[in-house]
Amino acid sequence: MSRREEEFLHTLRPPFDATPCSELNAMKTVTIIGAGKIGRMTAHFLAMTGEYSVRVVDAHEGAWHSAIDGLPNATGLTIDVQNASQLDASLQGAWAVISCAPFFCNPLIASRAKASGTHYLDLTEDVAVTKSVMALAKDAQTAFIPQCGLAPGYITIAANHLAAPMSEIHELRCRVGALPQFPSNQLKYNMTWSTNGLINEYCTPCEALVDGEMTLLPPLENLERFTIHGTEYEAFNTSGGLGSLAESLAGKARSVNYKTIRYPGHCDLMKFLLHDLGFIDKREELCAIFDRAIPGTSDDVIVTVCVAIGIENGRLVEKTDARRIPARKFDGKHWTGIQITTAAGVCAALDLLRDGKLAQKGFIRMEDIRYEDFIANRFGREYAV
Repeated sequence: MSRREEEFLHTLRPPFDATPCSELNAMKTVTIIGAGKIGRMTAHFLAMTGEYSVRVVDAHEGAWHSAIDGLPNATGLTIDVQNASQLDASLQGAWAVISCAPFFCNPLIASRAKASGTHYLDLTEDVAVTKSVMALAKDAQTAFIPQCGLAPGYITIAANHLAAPMSEIHELRCRVGALPQFPSNQLKYNMTWSTNGLINEYCTPCEALVDGEMTLLPPLENLERFTIHGTEYEAFNTSGGLGSLAESLAGKARSVNYKTIRYPGHCDLMKFLLHDLGFIDKREELCAIFDRAIPGTSDDVIVTVCVAIGIENGRLVEKTDARRIPARKFDGKHWTGIQITTAAGVCAALDLLRDGKLAQKGFIRMEDIRYEDFIANRFGREYAV
């Protein structure tokens, strides 16, 4: 163990040794791994409740310092998130860990959470990573809750809620977009979240139910266009947004699919970059180009649309849940729509786990979360707009 880890553990011992049990039960310690956009919002949400002690860890000291600035009950630590022993140190005494790190870091984080007896939550959309987390959860004594952000996450819960009363589910469509409110470039897009995550979902085959069978669809295909409140959008296949919902509904539904929402023209330009110019084989180069050339924005808007078509009470019905969630201020600070919605999803899941409304061990799917519990939660209410 390094000197830095020993010093960190030393700082943990006094409060954990000296605090009465009643106080420990009242204040749950949560380690947040990654102090980027979503990690900062998650830390803010949890710390400001006064019910969670937040520990933010990141590879860059300045990042976690910024994340905990002004927050009560918040500490930070600089670690290499791909180093097992340093992860173990960051999980010392933690009740739960939330991974806001890049998706490829999550298998190691989940394995260390299991080893330390810590509940695990993440935001990943990557299918392979989720399957590795599922395998770890099989004999775990704590809960493993991946994919609990926006998509997958809230969109899975909402779609499952719409379809649940149907005796036959003909089609279940999930559409989500994190968009600039004022697009100004040819892609009609600004960076609002992880560049690696964005490119990954544009390149990875997409799970879906087609004619009742689990199928892999190509990304950037099945383009559709629609209008909501006078604004025209397009949507196309991307990976990971359904989470485990399609698999859960196999044998119950004919068609279940997920598409990402963008402004018209985006899909064709991404096909040009990935396929015509060959960046699908040079993803790191494309990420670097996007990071250098496409500005971020703090004025984004989240658009979600769920449509369920099927038989309910003997009649063919169509039900829709459509929401538009813009950036806004909390506690005098401006937060983006993607920060608000993603952090609200994982924080609501954490609350429900703490309150005994979710299983306390094993693998928990988003469709295991009752919509009524989620939307009534203090964080889930951010979607009730």
